[in-house]
Amino acid sequence: MHQKWFKATEVESSSFNSKASFYIETIEVSRLSALAFFAAGESKYKGQRFFWQNREKTLTIVGLGHAYVLENNKGLNRFNHIEEEWKKLTKNIVKEEREAQPILFGGFTFDPENEHKGEWEGFPEAFFAVATFQLTIQHDKAYVSIHLITDQDNSASIFDSLRQERDYLIHAAQVRELKTYEKPLPTNYHELYKDEYLDSIQKVTGHIKSKEAEKVVIARSLSMEFDDMVTSPQILSHVIHEQPESYLFGLERENLLFFGASPERLVKVVHGQAYSSCVAGSIKRGKTAEEDHALGQILLNDAKNLGEHQYVVEMIVNTFAKNCLEYKVPKHPKLLKIRDIQHLFTPVEGKLSPNATILQLVKSLHPTPALGGVPRQEALAIIRQYEPMNRGLYAAPIGWIDAEGNGEFAVAIRSAALIDHKAYLYAGGGIVADSEPISEYEETLVKFRPMLRALGGEINE
Repeated sequence: MHQKWFKATEVESSSFNSKASFYIETIEVSRLSALAFFAAGESKYKGQRFFWQNREKTLTIVGLGHAYVLENNKGLNRFNHIEEEWKKLTKNIVKEEREAQPILFGGFTFDPENEHKGEWEGFPEAFFAVATFQLTIQHDKAYVSIHLITDQDNSASIFDSLRQERDYLIHAAQVRELKTYEKPLPTNYHELYKDEYLDSIQKVTGHIKSKEAEKVVIARSLSMEFDDMVTSPQILSHVIHEQPESYLFGLERENLLFFGASPERLVKVVHGQAYSSCVAGSIKRGKTAEEDHALGQILLNDAKNLGEHQYVVEMIVNTFAKNCLEYKVPKHPKLLKIRDIQHLFTPVEGKLSPNATILQLVKSLHPTPALGGVPRQEALAIIRQYEPMNRGLYAAPIGWIDAEGNGEFAVAIRSAALIDHKAYLYAGGGIVADSEPISEYEETLVKFRPMLRALGGEINE
């Protein structure tokens, strides 16, 4: 270990009655396994961990423990509230090295107005955390930071104990043999509300034919049960191995792990440059290269999927037009191919206006037509009427921001929630006037596959 620095700043936080100090100490370490570091916190920090790896595999972040938690149930104002609180915490931090950036990681639920409880009962509408121990792997270098946010006058002894704990976690991740995790063994598999889902497709197309909406995304869920306890490192190990071309994420809160492998970026901001991805319209992968190519061409020329895709492009471009000084977007979509499915894909990028921020973009973009529908509010009202579940973080923004306003959020699709011995998987599709229930049902089966496979479920070819 080498290259060590320490800094502290006084911050005013509404969560404290007095001023709190934000202490940060970062060391560079020999490259280590992010999953092994995550697993090193199993006994002490279970329920207080996160994992993130971007699609390009140029950034991996792992958090153990909670130095600070920001959560709220403020509905449409939840984005602004998180942004304001984070600015208070970080406004006076003086940067010495880019690698020392404290990360705020978390997500916003899909719809605060959804009244179904289920597995998401008690989960806040916005949940974010600063980790006590943060591993950052970037540009082939690895850094471990300690974060301590406290209003105690004498925190030296606390920090000394945190240093000892940090060294233990690094040692555990570096020298212990990387564990090979077996697939879980599910004992029960149940498609929740299947009949209601099939019935809802006909009813929703009726609303669309009546011009109440142009498109509505209807989702469904299935549950799996296990005799043995399934651990977060166990599940993440298989997601990491099987879905390397996706955004990989895991977020723990108490006894819930929300995890997934999303192909879709919502928004990324790097030094004032913003990037988003229009991902909508899908078809399965072929069993041969020739079949795969043929299916891709079908998708590129399919009017229904091209129409769904164009809804997303128009909305994202409109958001960039309002928040950017300039932007650019290709004229035609291309194919985004991942293990189980291929999508229509159009990238968008632009230079942010001086007052625009990543969380304001998240607020404007969520939910895109690919996850909610068109028009947005009308589609959400129909979703509330016909989805007999709470999406929670499914199809919602999950990601991170740093103290300088950089960050990245993915759309949390191809995802599942694990609670003790039970898992809930989620998938949905865009419904338009000519949608057919069986076709939409079969599309969700394809979208279930990544998380179903990671959890040891059967794959029906």
